[in-house]
Amino acid sequence: MNHLFVENQFPVLAFPPASSPAGTEDYVSMKGAARMVVIIAVDNASTVTALTVTLKQHNTTIAATGEKALEFDWVYVNSDAGASDTLVKTAVTSDTFDTSTTDNKNLLYVIPIEASMLDVANNFDCVRVDVTGNANSVAAGLYVMEGIRYKGGLPRQSFITD
Repeated sequence: MNHLFVENQFPVLAFPPASSPAGTEDYVSMKGAARMVVIIAVDNASTVTALTVTLKQHNTTIAATGEKALEFDWVYVNSDAGASDTLVKTAVTSDTFDTSTTDNKNLLYVIPIEASMLDVANNFDCVRVDVTGNANSVAAGLYVMEGIRYKGGLPRQSFITD
């Protein structure tokens, strides 16, 4: 079947291109989606300091009530997006990872999240990516909501309100 991208997935800006993301990235509600993908693009210059990336989950409110880490095991990494479109499945040893500090490279990080990964027992349904600490690079983030409950047209529910 032919469907528009926004009928099956829906993009939401996590954070705009910035040289120093501040760890105050936007939240999204997964009430209207079965899963999401966090995409982070990084443009390294020279003498780069890594970005630290953590996922956070929230208790039923976009305002981060009861925020805590969201554990994940994998990130898909393209360490030279200017030369290749290959994504390498890379294990994450905790709920945080650092981006590459290779100078003068464009990097891409893709983190899949299933709604079932959240603390559903405590009604957690909101997620955000937390990106802090870098020097001499620019990064931008995008959430792509998938498994949208409202098929056949644009979602009727906003993902940035809960």
